[in-house]
Amino acid sequence: MFPKQMYHPLGFQNIEEEGSVTGFCFKMKIQYYRGITLSILRNIEVNVDGVEYPRESILFTVNGETFTQDEMKTVISNRWLFGQYGTVTVMAEGGLAYGNHHIKCTQTIAPSYMPHILVHAGEYDFEL
Repeated sequence: MFPKQMYHPLGFQNIEEEGSVTGFCFKMKIQYYRGITLSILRNIEVNVDGVEYPRESILFTVNGETFTQDEMKTVISNRWLFGQYGTVTVMAEGGLAYGNHHIKCTQTIAPSYMPHILVHAGEYDFEL
């Protein structure tokens, strides 16, 4: 829906724990016309500079709670609202190198009231 406005331009950063970089994260908005419960967010795919990160390495945080993608399947009490930034964390040893990068993130949303699954991708160039 709004791929140019999907990402927070200052929301990209590496994650450091106990002196070593364990991954990276970024802030993004939902690519749907309304808020959803996390149970209908079926998949988040992350590709940075041509590297596709495995589903198991991707976490999602909204409203102060963090979930794996498998955990989100049963979350009906936490809503990701339209216009709200959620944080995607990718656990990847060493994170991203400092400099320019290109991201493509795809959200797969499966509303129970629609006969089809919605797949929305957004691409963005950013500097870390």
